[in-house]
Amino acid sequence: MQKIILASKSPRRKELMGLIPVNFEVIAKEVEEVIDRCKTPEENVKMLAQQKALAVAQDHEDRWVVGCDTIVVNKMEIMGKPKDVQGALNMLEDLQGGCHKVCTGVSLVNLKQGVSRSFTTTSLVYMRKLEAEEIEWYVSTGEPMDKAGAYGIQGYASNFVEKIEGDYFNIVGLPVSALYQVLKEYELLSF
Repeated sequence: MQKIILASKSPRRKELMGLIPVNFEVIAKEVEEVIDRCKTPEENVKMLAQQKALAVAQDHEDRWVVGCDTIVVNKMEIMGKPKDVQGALNMLEDLQGGCHKVCTGVSLVNLKQGVSRSFTTTSLVYMRKLEAEEIEWYVSTGEPMDKAGAYGIQGYASNFVEKIEGDYFNIVGLPVSALYQVLKEYELLSF
């Protein structure tokens, strides 16, 4: 069976994709991530996932390509990755003591077969109230710097999360069960 392409450089997504019974390889291209303020967070993340899948699919028209993007939404504002340490501190200060959404868009594309299927999965994350020292310590670990919303639930930030509603793997960056169902529908699973 032909390998599916995962259009993502994220080591977390690669690890999660490995939980799905498919043969895959990673091929990613740089895509400018532009948020359209006229669209909902879910529409934006679905659009970004599709852009990433299509960028790779253009060079591999006969292959199945999976593109993904994850955003954090707090008080109706989309939070990207922090640009610097101060940005990470500010984001965590905003998130602590409340509930926010994590939305992941996934797009499955095969240009030769004319398939473009995209969906979003949303989870809620409740973060406990944090002391300034906790936030400073966490930022000093470096972990928040490459993550939307400045935290990784699978890492040190797990100390700060009170509860979640929805798919845990979605928060990490790939809604495994939802993608499994779509790949099954297209008979792309390898068992």
